[in-house]
Amino acid sequence: MVHYLFINTYNKNDMNLKRVFGAILTVLGIIGLIFTGVGVINHNAQATTLVVVGIISLLFFFSGISLVRTTTDQVK
Repeated sequence: MVHYLFINTYNKNDMNLKRVFGAILTVLGIIGLIFTGVGVINHNAQATTLVVVGIISLLFFFSGISLVRTTTDQVK
């Protein structure tokens, strides 16, 4: 496990795992942003809840997008 965490020897499966994790983060961010938008429009949630969910959703969304964009494909 130490070898996996601290030494940069990633194979092709690790890159695909990063892309999948990035896609999951992006989808969770989109779902959270939709929830926040619906809550703002309908006025059915408290403001602090909407702010917290909105900020976390933005973090998930942008981190997922950047993870997908910066992960390079390695073709053998």
